[in-house]
Amino acid sequence: MTQSRAVAAARPVFAGWRIMRSDAGRLWATRERPFPVAVEEAGAYRTVDADDLVELCQVIAVQEGLAEQAAR
Repeated sequence: MTQSRAVAAARPVFAGWRIMRSDAGRLWATRERPFPVAVEEAGAYRTVDADDLVELCQVIAVQEGLAEQAAR
């Protein structure tokens, strides 16, 4: 996997997520710390992918939103 400027720029926005670009150009992000089991059971995924940076940011936000809801 390679890294681009756009991917590097997204790192501060999603601290705690490692963002990578595959050789095929697809973006992937993996959470550096696993979610608690209850959060995973609520449907949050630690590793996600997307076609572009905007979509990846949305997918990460959804995962973090699920984590917030499960923590309540």
